[in-house]
Amino acid sequence: MSTPEYIRAIRASAGHRLLLLPGVTAVVFDDRDRVLLGRRSDTGRWSVVGGIAEPGEQPAQTAVREVYEETAVRCVPERVVLVQMLQPVTYANGDLCQFQDITFRCRATGGEARVNDHESLEVGWFEPDALPALEPFALDRIHRALRDEPTWFEAPAESAE
Repeated sequence: MSTPEYIRAIRASAGHRLLLLPGVTAVVFDDRDRVLLGRRSDTGRWSVVGGIAEPGEQPAQTAVREVYEETAVRCVPERVVLVQMLQPVTYANGDLCQFQDITFRCRATGGEARVNDHESLEVGWFEPDALPALEPFALDRIHRALRDEPTWFEAPAESAE
């Protein structure tokens, strides 16, 4: 995932301190119900498409933009699959981030899947029962997007009051 310019500006004064960032994931299906995946250039692993929202950008628009930027596929969000605060992550350069992820189920509307920027090594469509090796993060989102269920979120902890 490339770092947006506005985050670079924040890092210039915040250093490596924890930043809470708005992350968006898009689980995109085509008209044959295959899922769109990209093999990430930073890890070499296959995953669902995602990225960071720009200032003032609605999360659904972030999903559409990220899918096009990374894969050249046009899509429309159909529903919110989940909302989740992820565990903090420390990058190799020492930057500490925590992403609040909103995952959308999306439907492809056009374009041909191809590498469209430097964030992906490969992109492609996969049958849900023939996926390449994926991290639990991606598998969970795909499985939830396939089910017709309400939006998932972690319930608040019980109050001691």
